[in-house]
Amino acid sequence: MSNSTEELAILPATSEPYQIVYEDDVLLVVNKPAQLLTVPGRHPQNQDCLIRRVQREFPFAEVVHRLDYDTSGLLILPLTKRVLSDISKQFQARSVQKHYIAVVEGKLAQAKGVIDLPLAADEQKRPLYKVCPQQGKPSETRYRLLSYNTAANHSRVQLEPVTGRSHQLRVHMLALGHPMLGDSLYAPEAIAAKSPRLMLHAEYIRFVHPLSRAVIEFSAPAPF
Repeated sequence: MSNSTEELAILPATSEPYQIVYEDDVLLVVNKPAQLLTVPGRHPQNQDCLIRRVQREFPFAEVVHRLDYDTSGLLILPLTKRVLSDISKQFQARSVQKHYIAVVEGKLAQAKGVIDLPLAADEQKRPLYKVCPQQGKPSETRYRLLSYNTAANHSRVQLEPVTGRSHQLRVHMLALGHPMLGDSLYAPEAIAAKSPRLMLHAEYIRFVHPLSRAVIEFSAPAPF
């Protein structure tokens, strides 16, 4: 999930390298580490980012979707304008399937469900977002409980964003009463302190290859 407002703060870039999960002549699928912007920020100290690192090896790589600075996981990087256009249309049509893994506080009341809550920027608390039935954009997330750690009172969940709003997964889980561990923006301080990183990872992506038209899918296990 993208968030251009993260560009306003100084965000130290991790030294952890990205991983190439798939490569052909027209596109890459890479695994972005946490604590790395997808694109350069406006602040002079936020210029180190995923796309600039990738472009050292693949000069024509472009960004078609983003992950938050704090989120790790899979990203498609087109290498040609034609592929950029094709993948962009797939995202607009919501035909790209993505799954995330998150660790949240508490035990979910239901094993699976759908969160359908409109989201809008919180004008009083930028760069945060909030549930806003009156002015928010339609936002939908499907969730499934994977496991529950009784001793720690943590749930491991799979999240599927049907829409792609900024901070959608974080705000939707918060609205459900289950903030993500390590979430310094939304979780109460004690819950944010339970992990040195945001416990959110884009583990799976499925889309149509722009040239072959074959359905291809990739996964990268969560590092937590």
